[in-house]
Amino acid sequence: MSKEKVDPATLQEAVLHFANPDNCKDFMSDLRWPDGKVICPRCGSDDVSYLPNARVFKCYQKHECQKFSLKVGTVFEDSPIGLDKWLPVVWMLVNCRNGVSSYEIHRAIGVTQKTAWFMLQRARLAMQDEHTGGKLGGEVEIDETFIGGKARNMHKDVRARKITGTGGKDKAMVMGMVERGGKVRAFVVGNRRKKELQQQVREHVEAGSAIFSDELKSYDGLKTDYQHAVINHAVEYVNGNVHTNTMENFWSLLKRGLNGTYISVEPFHLFRYIDEQAFRFNNRKDADGELINDFNRFKTALSQIVGKRLTYKALTGKEEGTEVPF
Repeated sequence: MSKEKVDPATLQEAVLHFANPDNCKDFMSDLRWPDGKVICPRCGSDDVSYLPNARVFKCYQKHECQKFSLKVGTVFEDSPIGLDKWLPVVWMLVNCRNGVSSYEIHRAIGVTQKTAWFMLQRARLAMQDEHTGGKLGGEVEIDETFIGGKARNMHKDVRARKITGTGGKDKAMVMGMVERGGKVRAFVVGNRRKKELQQQVREHVEAGSAIFSDELKSYDGLKTDYQHAVINHAVEYVNGNVHTNTMENFWSLLKRGLNGTYISVEPFHLFRYIDEQAFRFNNRKDADGELINDFNRFKTALSQIVGKRLTYKALTGKEEGTEVPF
């Protein structure tokens, strides 16, 4: 009688489970080719067989690089790190509420800190949401926040160099919107002027939806397309169902990770850390409001690894044509 397949439920179980190369192969194969028909990532042919001794697949069509591993065509491509280390790293990143630092990965799996940082950035690419679900609708909260070092925590020389103004000057501006009972979207914006913020609202929120924001003047005029209600934070934070507390909760989670786990994040990479936190927030519960377990959250992230690629040159801005993403 065949033994029933049991999915790992904890990090410890995941480490032990994926230490077996056959378990890695079965998991990744089922994820990439759920119908059981392996497709060559280079030519699209299904004339493929598995070579168990080399632990690679071989395509029998005439082209270069007929042999390919499970990592080809994914964010793991060209990495010398085995899946026995890659999969636990992804597990940790998607399931640690405040994120996981490259130094922790460096110590946990025995790679250099630089390698661990690159691995985490590739995993964050897999976690990015392409917003394929259409626009947000129903009741939507909209807010913005500044990301940057706190002046009171800086040495006076550093403060004099980095803080050259008040408010949000010298800080990154992040805008977010969350559908109540649904998903959050957050991204870096260039400024919080009316044209910029209202363009983002119209791009991401369905016309006619009820939207809730603070008293920022940049949101004036949205009533022509939306049911717009404003909460004045100088007076109160909740007035009936008018509030932005869900969005404020997301900012709290984001900043807890940035300030507590990552300590310092370059503006060039900020959008990756925002996407990471948005993924965890959006995959905390399913459509019925039930909590999503660690394995299913991990599996969701791994289902998004195909067709994505991040080279070290692109990551560090040294690839030609690479620009700051805001």
